[in-house]
Amino acid sequence: MAKKEKQEKPIKGPFKTSREKLRKIKSKNFLLAFLIDTVVIIVSALVISFVIKSFLIRSFYIPSGSMFDTLQINDRIIVNQLVPNIVPLERGDVVVFKDPGGWLGSTPEKPAGNALSQIGDFISSVVGLTAPDNNQHLVKRVVGKGGDRVICCDLDNRITINGKAIIEPYLAKGSNPSNTEFDVIVPKDSFWVMGDNRGNSEDSRYHPDTPGRGFVSKSYVVGRAFVISWPFTNFTWLDNYPNVFKDVPAPKP
Repeated sequence: MAKKEKQEKPIKGPFKTSREKLRKIKSKNFLLAFLIDTVVIIVSALVISFVIKSFLIRSFYIPSGSMFDTLQINDRIIVNQLVPNIVPLERGDVVVFKDPGGWLGSTPEKPAGNALSQIGDFISSVVGLTAPDNNQHLVKRVVGKGGDRVICCDLDNRITINGKAIIEPYLAKGSNPSNTEFDVIVPKDSFWVMGDNRGNSEDSRYHPDTPGRGFVSKSYVVGRAFVISWPFTNFTWLDNYPNVFKDVPAPKP
């Protein structure tokens, strides 16, 4: 005769209760561990994003047409904040800087909004998706740096730097190098900046009566724009045209 298979007897009494409690504790611990891991990942991502935004790169959008055709209105650019404190700023670089005083005039304050929108704005600014202080910054191209003598214009209607005339391929179509004459020597640790759309750019030429006399001190520079990140159809690396400035001699001491 075949032996009858041994059947497990159902657990009864206090042992059954203990087993169920153990299962519930394990389940609770799993959920708790999952929640803790999720919170740690989110917080770590925010901290890393905050550090990157504070010390390495930032995102800005373009509100005007002063940098046509290089930058279009509403383009979003990524800025390297290691420039100029660690990496030097060079002629031809597209630079983002804070208003040195009197360039932008008064800017309207953004409405505070409700608590939820404020939280959303804070998080998106921390990770670099938005720049709440965007309207307090400007974007131009560096034409002269400390010690340079920048003059407009020579007999061929070209800007000269330290006596060397330059041809500027980045200018907007139909733009002259400048319709305003100037002859300046850039102070140490400062920059002479101009928009690529020279006929529609309130740049260094138009602020001789401001505290900085039209020059942008190094202390106001946020960094160098190096890529257009959005919209994706406009994605490109931003050139600083080294060949334009390669033959410019060093400024006279």
